[in-house]
Amino acid sequence: MASDNRISLEITAAQKTAIVDAVMALKAALNGITINLTAEEKQSLPRISDNTLAFDEKCAAYMASRADLVPSFLDTAEMAKDRKLVADLLPCLREIAPICEGLEDTIMLANSDNYVGDLAFYQNVRQAAKRGVSGADTIYNDLKTRFPGRPKKEPTPPVNP
Repeated sequence: MASDNRISLEITAAQKTAIVDAVMALKAALNGITINLTAEEKQSLPRISDNTLAFDEKCAAYMASRADLVPSFLDTAEMAKDRKLVADLLPCLREIAPICEGLEDTIMLANSDNYVGDLAFYQNVRQAAKRGVSGADTIYNDLKTRFPGRPKKEPTPPVNP
C-alpha cells in the first residue's frame, strides 16, 4: 500500500445491500419518468440555465395572460406539463447530485491510492527484473504492456543547402 494512503474505508455487506436496495427502489420509482439522451442529442438541445429560468417563467406568465400572442403551433398545455415535470424532478436531482458526486469522489480517491501503490510495485518489479530476481521478468513483461512508450522517431536527414 502506498505510504500516502488518503482513504481507508470499508463497506459492510449490510451497508452494500441497503445501498443497492435503495438504488433499485429509486430506479423503479423513476422507471418511465426519466430519459437518457445521447451525447449528440444533448449537444443539439437548447438549454435553460438558472439565468434563463426567469425568462421561461416570464414567458409562461405572458403566454397565460396574452394567449392572443402565442403562436398557433405552440402547445401551452404541453409546455406547462414540461415545466411541472422540471419543478417536480429538480429538487430530487439537487438531493441526488451530491450523493453521486460523493460516490464518484470516493471511488476516484480509492482508485488513485491503488494506482499509486500499483506504480510503486511496478517500479520495484522493474528494478528486480534488472537485478535478475527470479520470476520478476515475467511479471515486469506482463505489466509493462500498460506503458507502451513513445514510438522512436526516425532521425530526419539534414537538408543540404
